[in-house]
Amino acid sequence: MNLSIAELEQFSIQCLLSVGLSERDARISAGVLVTTDSWGVHTHGTKNLRGYIRRLKAGGLMAQAQAAIERDGPAWAIVNAHSTLAMVSSTFAMDTAIQKARATGMGYVGVHNACHFGAAGVYAAQAAKQGLIGIAMANDTPSVSIPGSTVAVLGSNPLAIAIPSSEPFPIMLDIATSTVAGGKVFQAASEGRSIPEGWIIDHEGKPATDPSIFPRKASLTPMSAHKGYGIALWIEALSSILTGAAIAQHVLSWSFDNPSLSTNHGAAFMAIDVGSMMPLDHFRNRVAELIRQIREAPRAAGVERLFLPGEREWIHHQEASRHGIALPADALAQLSRLSEELAIPLSVGTHSRAG
Repeated sequence: MNLSIAELEQFSIQCLLSVGLSERDARISAGVLVTTDSWGVHTHGTKNLRGYIRRLKAGGLMAQAQAAIERDGPAWAIVNAHSTLAMVSSTFAMDTAIQKARATGMGYVGVHNACHFGAAGVYAAQAAKQGLIGIAMANDTPSVSIPGSTVAVLGSNPLAIAIPSSEPFPIMLDIATSTVAGGKVFQAASEGRSIPEGWIIDHEGKPATDPSIFPRKASLTPMSAHKGYGIALWIEALSSILTGAAIAQHVLSWSFDNPSLSTNHGAAFMAIDVGSMMPLDHFRNRVAELIRQIREAPRAAGVERLFLPGEREWIHHQEASRHGIALPADALAQLSRLSEELAIPLSVGTHSRAG
């Protein structure tokens, strides 16, 4: 039993309108979350809507607030999100970065007073769909150890890069700088299954496979050890130190800390205007040559296809458009509880309408 993209968007919009968001902001936020679900990335989709609404009700997120540019230059800007829902402030920030890039070739926009912004890839793709290279990143409350530590020091600090391509979708990398996103550990815990060794360490620094001890008695490991640590530190510099947001240990958890308090997450968005450096069609042709080389590379036994970064998400989205989104049990449970709490029906059907 699947939810169509249209059904899930409409439910999300109605939930957000019920706690005071404007029609525009509700549609932007719902679009980001449902797009993420349509990609099959359910840890960052509408599963989190109930938690965001909890903070909106309590005052840690401000339904009527508007992100605004505090100061800027020709190619950069610093945005105060004013604790609005981060899907709204992030969309605004990337729009601003795109405008700066159109004018100067490249644009950087940093954000403070934000919150958890969902899937970074949505904002990077926002630029790529307009013919620009997009980069999005954010800091988060510490959940990841660093080489040699026994406790969390940095957030999982996501990074996404999207490149316009000759395909119907952008080439898109969207990663956490931990070995896995914390949401995957929470999902395993909710399903009562163990996790692979290497995802988390306990407070003695030993590998653990019981997801239920995270995050109270465990932390995520950084991807590729010192490499993930270094990239996470770079993201911290661009998204929090440079923007004025809370730094590492001072970032509140959007899901565990007092919902009446602002979390003061930081984020950073960059756009590169390909067309200011070479004709966009020429760029796409060069990307097509790279794609050809990738797809024609010799394959290991049993491998039928070599995928581009972002291609699986595109395939998931095409399937979701035709057949609806098959939400996992934990996500559907959160939406069902939200439906009861807000008295807003969650329509579940066996077929979909294209979104």
